Amino acid sequence: MKNFILKDENAVFYECGYSCDNAIFLSLAGRKFFLTDARYSIEARELCKDTEVIEVERNLIKDARLFLRKAGVRELSYNPYDFSAGEWEALSKGLRIRFKARSNFSQISRIVKTEDEIKILKRAAQLGAQRFDEFAAFVRENGEGMSEEELFFNAELIFKKKGELALSFSPIVAINENAAKAHALPSKKRLRQGDLLLLDAGVKFNRYCSDRTRTACFDENFNFGKEQNFKNAKQQEIYEIVKEAQTLAIVAVMPGKKASEIDAAARDFIAAQGLGEAFFHSTGHGVGVDIHELPFISKRGEAVLKEGMVFSVEPGIYLPGEFGVRIEDVVVVRENGAEIL
Repeated sequence: MKNFILKDENAVFYECGYSCDNAIFLSLAGRKFFLTDARYSIEARELCKDTEVIEVERNLIKDARLFLRKAGVRELSYNPYDFSAGEWEALSKGLRIRFKARSNFSQISRIVKTEDEIKILKRAAQLGAQRFDEFAAFVRENGEGMSEEELFFNAELIFKKKGELALSFSPIVAINENAAKAHALPSKKRLRQGDLLLLDAGVKFNRYCSDRTRTACFDENFNFGKEQNFKNAKQQEIYEIVKEAQTLAIVAVMPGKKASEIDAAARDFIAAQGLGEAFFHSTGHGVGVDIHELPFISKRGEAVLKEGMVFSVEPGIYLPGEFGVRIEDVVVVRENGAEIL
């Protein structure tokens, strides 16, 4: 693509190695430009790779418009989801430029990860897994009687590792019936012996995300391993179904398959147990500098898997008023199947 414009922070970071909340990135005939204000320009000049930093004096959108006019740009690709309607009108109105809308072109361009990116993602996954173990030790020691709100607060502290790591997203910490909500908010419900506890959390390493979910039984041996022994027989049954569904989906991963085939491997197994309606979200999503990016592993996922694609595999079963179970790992597509990061 000869000329394009970006505003999304993660897309901009991918292009030049730095981003902030008030910047526009331009690639014009092979030259890269990073427009920002004085609050960020010093750091931008230090961190932007092979990119000219332009410090705007007034308004980012107006100055970007003026810059495009002076540069004599005739054609420019953009992601229509990258700008608000007001921003795009202020930027583009009256300019004699042929604007080409290319939805999510940045995510499409980075759907296959390089080996360097995979190494970073693997390290992010390792750091995230270590935080799971640290949080499990904390819960074993201190968890009984704590509310979800208190557990959530401590999960954030542990996953941030005293400021060394950023979070991929706010952790989901849910007990029993609250775990039946796929994206549960923490409540005042308190953790008791024998309770089911779901944790969905991740960290960022060099801006790349990890993402992991475990469902576990709270007892004296509490841990986030995949082998769990629930006190409740129904919870154990549902847990084993979800675990098998995840295994089937991971085994199904192979270059050349459609994303929908991976989704079907998990979904059809759950449906065969009479629980199809209890699995209401997609089986997975791409993971990279965005926590949710391409490809989407869903019923309608048309993407054909290629080596180097990275995505989550996270089937779940949710029984409102009772409990929910989800198990998630991030995998990379290799020549002979999936490698769990």
